[in-house]
Amino acid sequence: MAYQRGRYEEDEGPAYGASASYGAVPDIVQSFVIYLYRHIREKNVYEIHQMYEGSFNKITERMFKQSPWPVVDAIAPFVENDHVFCLLYKELYFRHVFARLTPTLEQRMESWDNYCTLFQIILHGNVNMQLPNQWLWDMVDEFIYQFQSFCQYRAKMKARSEEELKQLRQYDQVWNVYGVLNYLQALIDKSQIYALLDNETARAAFTSADGYDYQGGSNVLKVLGYFSIVGLLRVHILLGDYHGGLKVLEPLDISRPGVFTKVSGCHITTMYYAGFAYLMIRRYVDAIKVFNAVLVYIARTQTYLAQSPQYDQITKKNEQLYALLVTALALSPQNKLVEETVSSQLREKHGDKLQRLQGIGYEVDAIYDELFSFACPKFITPSTPNWDEPPVNFNQDAYRLQLKIFLTDVRQQQRGQQIRSYLKLYTTISVAKLASFVGSDEATVRSHLLTYKHKTHIVDSVDGSIYRTSDLDFYIEGDMIHVAETKSNRRFGDFFVRNIVKFDDVVRDLEGVDIKEVLLYKKEAA
Repeated sequence: MAYQRGRYEEDEGPAYGASASYGAVPDIVQSFVIYLYRHIREKNVYEIHQMYEGSFNKITERMFKQSPWPVVDAIAPFVENDHVFCLLYKELYFRHVFARLTPTLEQRMESWDNYCTLFQIILHGNVNMQLPNQWLWDMVDEFIYQFQSFCQYRAKMKARSEEELKQLRQYDQVWNVYGVLNYLQALIDKSQIYALLDNETARAAFTSADGYDYQGGSNVLKVLGYFSIVGLLRVHILLGDYHGGLKVLEPLDISRPGVFTKVSGCHITTMYYAGFAYLMIRRYVDAIKVFNAVLVYIARTQTYLAQSPQYDQITKKNEQLYALLVTALALSPQNKLVEETVSSQLREKHGDKLQRLQGIGYEVDAIYDELFSFACPKFITPSTPNWDEPPVNFNQDAYRLQLKIFLTDVRQQQRGQQIRSYLKLYTTISVAKLASFVGSDEATVRSHLLTYKHKTHIVDSVDGSIYRTSDLDFYIEGDMIHVAETKSNRRFGDFFVRNIVKFDDVVRDLEGVDIKEVLLYKKEAA
């Protein structure tokens, strides 16, 4: 191990040190915790971030791929038995267990107790630390992931032993949904982050400083409160409360850069869950805008994201976002809202599906089912089971319910999409003529028209106003349908950008050509 310029760096020395008084802990781990503890005390955010993102993962790959890190009692003597540091170490310890191993029920309960203790100290104590935003976001993200994982674990009752069922029944407050929601809300309230975001000056200062306190204070509570907004959004979506999730997110204003955009995982998570919520409440235009924005961000930062330890998860989320974008575009064809780079990738990945989704029938239902199942969050049933009944698995119940709701809504809109394709050809058309086109009677067509009208108009949850989500509107007067299609200006920007890129490729190819070789080749050919 070496300590140079105030920075810890792992070497290629022996895994275990015989000279240490606590021989069960490898030398490299001893040095890691010692220097991490020192940097936390010194509020050296840069070095903490380097050790958190770099050294921890390197040591894990080298020594703990399939085994846990040393327990907290083994490393405590090296950090003066500091209570808060030990809680932070245990947070890393259990996160590694969940990522690389199969956690036991005891470990799930211990991790819950550790989060409760840590959050209680942050909420009611005097935590004078500066931690990297990445760590604070991962803390909130992992807290919710472990809650989600526990709900799925408990719902697979047939796979649980009698002893496990007994423990689950005895400790029914572990990973309780009310406890999770209360901690996230308490962090938001205690940090007073909503008041800060409502004040434009304070918001700008908070964003420009990336949430850090450069006056010698602590960023932990304030930034945890900020990230808890996204965490609360995620929990609401996992529970199927889409309006509630978007209501929580309103003060963040995801259309503007913020601290959440400085942490890639938080940025992508925020846009994914917000876009999914918009999709489920039929605000398709908003969903398309959100999906397009985050996919453009991923495409532009691909090189940087490839260096992240979470790159595999980001890649999967990218594929899910494209699947959700296809779904939204099929339900509300608004291709003008999608940038060329995203549109070309969309055609490559799902072009065939997008065309097939314009039809009607069981094949279309199957495609929607496939896209939704692949791209949706892992919904949870947070309630405790009925212990007096025989054990049954209910881990898929929440997912099946949301899928049923989604497909029911899609089927109601399918006939409307067919009618829309005919209405786009006319400025006026009789109900009878439209009925002959779709092969139905006039009364049924009127019913479909009203359904389409209803499904393409949304009530804004903020001010109660009603706005249209479709690029086509109409009204019926007597037996005539009057169509008013929204005309949009042609977007010349994408055309020029696309051709500029092609021109740059041609220039680059030409610059790589050796003119002398070309002339020599022509001379020899002659």
